[in-house]
Amino acid sequence: MDNSPTDTTVAVDPSLVSWTKLMYALHGAAIVIGALSPAFIVTAFLFGLPSIIAVIMNYLKRADAKGTWLESHFRWQLRTFWIAAAALLAVSLVFGPLSLILIGLPFLIGGFVLIGLWAAYRIARGWMSLNDGRALPNGGA
Repeated sequence: MDNSPTDTTVAVDPSLVSWTKLMYALHGAAIVIGALSPAFIVTAFLFGLPSIIAVIMNYLKRADAKGTWLESHFRWQLRTFWIAAAALLAVSLVFGPLSLILIGLPFLIGGFVLIGLWAAYRIARGWMSLNDGRALPNGGA
């Protein structure tokens, strides 16, 4: 897939574009909640109600986006969520036990911060591409 707005094989329903914008807005809201609260961005992104609703919405309409330029946005959002979840689990398993003796605490916190910033970047980049009417590179990988 190239990055052009005409990269589509199926006509896109305008309501599906609105649906995709709403999913980005929900993910964005979870990120803002994490940034403005004592929670980490990544924990609010993964465990906050807005993101959980967005993931459910994504799975509900994913088939409707198949073959359109929006398919890359659906894939991008899901991959962002699930890669962040896997990374959080890995960081927690490795540095969580070490944080009990304080050695791992800076790495645990640093890992949470980096994963949160990565998720925020991915949501912002995807949302900007959507607003420009463009598919994401590599089909949303």
